Amino acid sequence: MNALPFAFAYPAILGALVALPIIWWLLRLTPPRPKSEVFPPLKILATVLKREETPAQSPWWLTLLRMLLAAAVILAIADPVFNPRANSIASSGPLVLFVDNGWATSPDWDLRVKTADALIDDAEAAGTPVAIAFTADPTNDAVPGTASVARDKLRAAEPKPLVPDRQRAFEALRAALNGVHPGTLAFLTDGAAASDSDATIRQLSDLSPAQLRLVSGDAAETIAITSANNAADAMTVTATRLDNVGAASLQITAQDTQGRAIAAGSIDFQQGQSVATGSITAPFEMRNDFARVSIDSHATAGAVHLLDDGFKRRRVVLLSGEVGDTFQPLLSPLYYIQRALQPYADLIEPNTPDLASSIPDLLTQNPSVIIMADIGRLPQETYAPLQRWIANGGTLIRFAGPRLAAAPADDPLVPVTLRQGERALGGALSWAEPQPLAEFPGFGPFAGMPKPTDVTIKRQVLAEPTPDLAERTWASLADGTPLVTTKPINAGRIVLFHVSAEATWSNLPISGNFVEMLRRLVQLSRSGGVNAEANGASSAEALPPFRLLTAKGALTTETGTARPLIPNAKVTPLASFDNPPGLYGSEEGFTALNVLPKNAELRPLDTSGITIVREGLIGGETWSAKPALFLIALLLLLADSLIVMFMSGAFSRLRPAARTAALVAVAVSAAFLLQPGQSHADDAKPGDEPIFQRLDNTHLAFVVTGEQEVDRISERGLEGLTDFLTYRTTLEPSPPVGLDLTKDELAFYPIIYWPVSATAPMPSAAAINKIDAYMRSGGTVLFDTRDQFSALDNNGGSLSANGERLQQILANLDIPPLEPVPSDHVLTKSFYLLSSFPGRYTGSPLWIEARQENRAADAKSTGTADGVSPILITGNDFAGAWAVDDNGVPMLPTVPPDETQREYAYRSGVNIMMYMLTGNYKTDQVHVPALLERLGQ
Repeated sequence: MNALPFAFAYPAILGALVALPIIWWLLRLTPPRPKSEVFPPLKILATVLKREETPAQSPWWLTLLRMLLAAAVILAIADPVFNPRANSIASSGPLVLFVDNGWATSPDWDLRVKTADALIDDAEAAGTPVAIAFTADPTNDAVPGTASVARDKLRAAEPKPLVPDRQRAFEALRAALNGVHPGTLAFLTDGAAASDSDATIRQLSDLSPAQLRLVSGDAAETIAITSANNAADAMTVTATRLDNVGAASLQITAQDTQGRAIAAGSIDFQQGQSVATGSITAPFEMRNDFARVSIDSHATAGAVHLLDDGFKRRRVVLLSGEVGDTFQPLLSPLYYIQRALQPYADLIEPNTPDLASSIPDLLTQNPSVIIMADIGRLPQETYAPLQRWIANGGTLIRFAGPRLAAAPADDPLVPVTLRQGERALGGALSWAEPQPLAEFPGFGPFAGMPKPTDVTIKRQVLAEPTPDLAERTWASLADGTPLVTTKPINAGRIVLFHVSAEATWSNLPISGNFVEMLRRLVQLSRSGGVNAEANGASSAEALPPFRLLTAKGALTTETGTARPLIPNAKVTPLASFDNPPGLYGSEEGFTALNVLPKNAELRPLDTSGITIVREGLIGGETWSAKPALFLIALLLLLADSLIVMFMSGAFSRLRPAARTAALVAVAVSAAFLLQPGQSHADDAKPGDEPIFQRLDNTHLAFVVTGEQEVDRISERGLEGLTDFLTYRTTLEPSPPVGLDLTKDELAFYPIIYWPVSATAPMPSAAAINKIDAYMRSGGTVLFDTRDQFSALDNNGGSLSANGERLQQILANLDIPPLEPVPSDHVLTKSFYLLSSFPGRYTGSPLWIEARQENRAADAKSTGTADGVSPILITGNDFAGAWAVDDNGVPMLPTVPPDETQREYAYRSGVNIMMYMLTGNYKTDQVHVPALLERLGQ
């Protein structure tokens, strides 16, 4: 086996090399170098009378230089040729040509045809039959025949955009030979193994040919792209190469559907590295226009990677019914959703908590998916645009929670009818244990996923049984209860997870299945101009060939004998004779099928233990060294001439040239001192003065109802509480502020007191939306009906007028479940130790956000930062008890008259304010000794 075939066109000329010793002896002597002396006359006469001199010995390196010159001339005349074609074939059997015509052979296919044609000519001259088989053809007639028939087959063959199926071609060849041993078996290969267990060389050797030749081209041209991933900030592209000897840098280009280059990047291979990854950096919108990625200057099907709808990153909007807790992000309902989707989608969150304005703005950004985590009620004006967005192909994914459990049953954005409340599993009053998940059904997007064994559900919202509930259930519990339900609406769909998005109701969000489930749901959504199926078509629907890839990497509408592609959720489809690489589907939506599977790696053929003769293609590797040797001899001759001239003193007789070194350095540096205008805190715009005044200190705020007496009592009441806070605590609030909900900014105030009045005008929808956004972003509203009655727990009795007005206001707000303040709540001990919260009256409880049953009493609420309830409701008329005139005298008597009750009303106000400002800080166990000491225990 020759590693480097080598021959001389005129080997007899090499006999001249025996004359090199003689040349060495002749070149050893050189005349002495002329000697320069000073002019003195006597010195000259002395030199004239000097003794006779003999030649001195030349330096060894000069002699060696001349010997190399002579050797280069002799070798050049002998005409050495590298990789000469071996034109002799064995005549003991037929010539067998086993030809690769896969995607990697397209760059040098013409040379392969010439090489095979030359072998056929040799067989024809020797009168030997020829058998030929092609590894990328579905069928082969490899019966040995005449040379002319073999040429016709060779001319009709062409490279295919496929990985060679050498096993099928070998079986056809073995059957055609029928036990006849080949004379010369030439394997014209692309050099790459077709699979990890490719034993083609060994199988061909088992045919017992008299001579086995391996003819291959340039392995450096065999490079392919194996995957492309649309990451968060760039597209990453992975490529593999066959020749990994040296380092290489490949330029890659991303093109749109029209074939226009719109972005570029590079992939760098290190020495010895066969797989490398590069990136193409481009904006999100531009990357979604990528239709294909290709390697520059490599026109093969493997150097092109087609992209389909599944490649494009979706734009996903995240909405939550609760404000995130930046100090405890694990309790945020969006935390696990963000972590699950960050690698696969571009996430968008609203700039303002006011859903009435943020949802229309978000819809203008054309999101593919909207995810709502525990949102019960939406602003009324947002339902119509959301329903239109879904009908046009949007996907709405909702997660349950306390707010959704308390929402009306007729919500149009829920896929199934929900029962009021939620079902608890594993509690003290529950008959059932926490439930695991059942097997995923085969018709949904989760088909093929393994059954989760470590996921349990402790609480969920239940769906009312309907005849089509089973068809709309994509995941369920072991007892058959639906966990994920869906409803198609025209071109879009609604999906509901019957558990919360954080880990209070189940451990699904902290499992790996959660990531895969969300990823699959997002991939179902519409992307770009592709319309989603309105009828929820099965993923197994056959896709007809739309555009097919040629061996040179171009898309063509010629589909030939290609069959429709049947996607399989469990098995990734591979390119084959029936399904060549290309796009399957239609202009409305298609699936890309590439040459190599994802993460494939090119490896050389295994030739270990087999005697073969390696050859190159005709016109590819064969070249003569004669011109190069003559060039070397000429350069050596010039070098020798210069050395001799230098040694003879030719250069020393020249007068040194006058050297004038002029270094002209022109440094023109324009120092532009950028002096941007500086911003100062006092550069206020017209109308900003009140805002700066309210930012300097804490202000108590109340809602201006428009009724003069009610507003006067509210202002004087908050003024009295402000004075009490100043005298009794370190908090020194500034004067209270009256708010117009339609005009004023609410974010400056930790709590807003709202005196409910049935005779006042009903707040507008815009005002309600602002209050809803204020509560979502961490603010708290204290509703006071001022009538001593509870508007939330009337036990079927008639409500007061103010209570009815409160219920009308709350009907348009997304509020959590409420409960009276528990005896161990932080409100009872945030500053004073209290057991009740009286105002001017004492008959109404103080309502706050209810704690979930599976949450510890001292745990932080997931709803707001530090566990602060977004809503407080009472009927005890706090402002009436706090109100004082300019002399500090109470304006209204308590009912019944009792100054101790007024003192406790003030203390209730102090506790509420401390609760607003410190959250559940007082629930920490570090305060228990101090509290016990205060209680005298």
